[in-house]
This record gives sequence, structure tokens and C-alpha cells, in this order.
Amino acid sequence: MLHDYFKNSTSDEETAELWDYALSGEYEEEFESILPDAFDENMPIPVSRLDPSQCQSILNYIFNHKRVETHVFERKPIRIWPRIAAVAALVTIIFGAGLFFYRYIDRKEAVAYASDVAPGRQDATLILANGNKIRLSNAKNGELVKESGVSITKSTNGQLIYQIKEMSAGSSQMNTLSTGKGETYQLRLPDGSLVWLNAASSLTFSTNLNTRGKRRVKLDGEGYFEVSKDKKRPFIVESRDQEVEVLGTHFNINSYANEPSTKTALLEGSIRIGVFAANGAKTSQKMIRPGEQAVVSQSVIKVEPLADPEAIAWKEGLFRFEKADIKTVMRQLQRWYNIVVIYDGDVPQVSFSGNLHRNLNLSEALKVLEHLGVKFKLDHRKLTVYKQ
Repeated sequence: MLHDYFKNSTSDEETAELWDYALSGEYEEEFESILPDAFDENMPIPVSRLDPSQCQSILNYIFNHKRVETHVFERKPIRIWPRIAAVAALVTIIFGAGLFFYRYIDRKEAVAYASDVAPGRQDATLILANGNKIRLSNAKNGELVKESGVSITKSTNGQLIYQIKEMSAGSSQMNTLSTGKGETYQLRLPDGSLVWLNAASSLTFSTNLNTRGKRRVKLDGEGYFEVSKDKKRPFIVESRDQEVEVLGTHFNINSYANEPSTKTALLEGSIRIGVFAANGAKTSQKMIRPGEQAVVSQSVIKVEPLADPEAIAWKEGLFRFEKADIKTVMRQLQRWYNIVVIYDGDVPQVSFSGNLHRNLNLSEALKVLEHLGVKFKLDHRKLTVYKQ
């Protein structure tokens, strides 16, 4: 039945039955013996890039969150079989109806690529108050600089850490941490708050994180925040058309200028969102609860349920799409792979739902998308999109 499933020839009842077998845990030996061969026979995409722990995390995520056709599965952890650790990385390629395995790829059909593009990496540029720029990939681990009594250190795991060493009588200095296309970085602020910056993003803040008695930062692009609690000093994030105020919580803000709206997804705690008109006057504000997402467009706040943690998939090393059109998908690929995207003729009217791992080479990601109604031509860093 597994081979038939790969060839998209199973009925809905057979598909549901296959998943019941897989989730029951009673047939591990049988699956262990036939699954690698089934993958080898039907799946030409290279998947050796992930280590077993990454494969396990992804496999658990899929079993805990995915739906196949109309069959809903009980959430429970799944132990990965060691023999198929590398193969299981392919579960990151989940599109269409939300399938665990990507169904049937024609081996004879080739994708015309003149070159390939590696995925993004951990890197950023620190811009100091005096205008000096420090490229973090070139900087040694340890203390980089001191400003106004604040020590700035690069840790061994690639985190930028701000620590207040002494109270300075001078004014606080403004710093900016900036990621380019294809870059991401993590920052620990002086109050212990953590910030993950996605590609093509920047965070501007004072070195002691104190602006008129408040912890205030400015975000361009996308960032995930884990804010340390401090009831006396609210934490405020300024971004496109909005201001987010929190006391201590976890949330994600997507405020890229080329996206149609600014989205703020809340995972725990509560936040207050205020929006501003073109003249800078605050027009309205709303409280957002855990499991909700605020969408701000043209100074209007719309609150909607956050049914799936799509907003923070990038932090976990995934692209996650939920009925996303081709332009939405391409904007994310464009930022992560540092490419230029152009459309030849009409934009293909297709949508995607599923996950794609961010450590794939661009050609590997495109091979998946091409079998879903889109064709590509990649010439160095210029990607042309057109209909099949």
C-alpha cells in the first residue's frame, strides 16, 4: 500500500488506513524495512542535509500538526527509526493537501538551472552609535566593544549579548543590529529579553534599553521576541504603522515594507497594539490575547485566530505556508536566498499549504514547487517564474 500511496493511487479509505497503521506504533518493524526502499524508489530529492535530531523534530511536528485529506490524527510524539533518519527529512516537503510524503516525482523531468543558491546563514552587521560597522561573521568571540557602560559580546553560539557593566552618567548610545537577505541572528538585550531577527531585518535600540523610563526598540522587517518581565518598565516595539506594548511575553512581528500588512502573532501573555495615521496620531488600539494575530493595514487593526503557528516557523528553520499564493511564497524565498524574482507573463494562479525546510538549496526547493503547477528558470541569482 505504501508504494501505491507514493504513486497517488490509494483511495481516501486506504490513505486513512495507512496513517492509522503508521501512528499506532504496532508496525514499526514493517515500516522500518519498507520505508527506505519506498523513498529510494520514488523520491529523487537529496535529503542528507539534516542530522537525526533535526529529522526527529520535524517528524514530530508533522505528526502532531498535519491533516491528511479529512482524516485528523491524534497528537502524540513519534519515535523516528534510526535507519531512516536522513530520509525522514523529506517530511519537510509537504504541499498540496498536507501530505506526509510528497507524492510521485517524475524522474525524467528536469529543471533548467544554470546555477544553484545556498540557503541563508547566521550573520548580521552591528552598527554602533559612531557609525562604525562590525560584521559579526568576521568578529572574534568575546567582547567586541563597550559603550556608555554597556559591554557588547559575541558568544560562542553566535548570539550578540548586551550587558550593563556600570551606570554611566552620559547619554545612552543608539545601536542597530541589521541582517541582510539570507541572514538571521539572535540578540540578548540588557534586560535579558531575547530577539531573533529574520532575513532583511533590523532592530534599533539604546545600549542600556532605557528611553524615558521605557524599554523601547524599533523593528524593520521581522523579529520574534521573548520579553523579560518588568512591570515598572513596559517594553515597546515600534514597527510599520504600529506600536506594540508589553510587560513580558512571547510574540512575532512581521512588518516587511513589501508585505501587504503588518502581522503580530501572540503566543503567550498579552500585548496592546496601537496604530498610527500618516500624521503620527494614534487612531486606535486593541488588546491581543494568546493564540491571536493582529493584522494592521491602512491604520486598521483586524484581530484573527492564530490557528497554526505559521508566524514563527522561520525561527524553527521552516517555511510554513497556509494557502499562500505564488507571490507570497516568492517574497519569502527572495529574502532567504538573496535572489531577484521576476515573472514571465501572467502570474501563476496557484496556492501552497505546507512546510519546506530553510536549509535546502534553492534548486531543491524549486523542484518541489515546480511539480505543483509552476516552472522556474534560475540563472545565478535571477529567478524567472512562469506558468507550466
